[in-house]
Amino acid sequence: MTAGSDAAIARVVVVSGGLGTPSSSRRLADRVTGHVERALAAHGCGAEVAVIELRDLAVAIAHRLVKGTADAALTDALERLQTADGIVLVSPVFNGSVSGLVKSFLDLVQPQALQGIPVALGATGGSARHSLVIDYAMRPLMTYLRTFPMPTGVFAATADWGDEQAGTAEVESLETRTARLGRELADAMRLGLERRFDAL
Repeated sequence: MTAGSDAAIARVVVVSGGLGTPSSSRRLADRVTGHVERALAAHGCGAEVAVIELRDLAVAIAHRLVKGTADAALTDALERLQTADGIVLVSPVFNGSVSGLVKSFLDLVQPQALQGIPVALGATGGSARHSLVIDYAMRPLMTYLRTFPMPTGVFAATADWGDEQAGTAEVESLETRTARLGRELADAMRLGLERRFDAL
């Protein structure tokens, strides 16, 4: 991507591990993705967003792990993930860690297939006591897969959705945190796009 180019399109892949309809994980993923799109647009870059709802792939993921076979939808999801310019990954917290569904899906990723891809990490749970799941479970996992996790991670507890704009001197609002994470991912994606276009 050259300076001033308005033709670049960044591929954003959203992975939501939420099980409900609607789910707070999808809601958080959409909030972050919206900020990513706006940050990219501010620099003349478009966004192509693909959403992977893991609950729709649960049976296919289990079959792939047990039988070694993958249906077309799961194959497409993995291919999209591996060709992304940036990933938004949000998991609900189960028993103090990422959900088994999220972990099982990521277990299907081939070694180094996501190398260097910037990733925005988010998690949802009922209590703020689970907020460290991003740094103690998600970040090490994504580092192992050789991705580039963003410095900011956003955990949204149930109480955070009550007043998304509210914050204190000690605790930033959910809106402030998701906006920062979106800008970080957009900046990292733009850098990757510039390197790709410079190599052409």
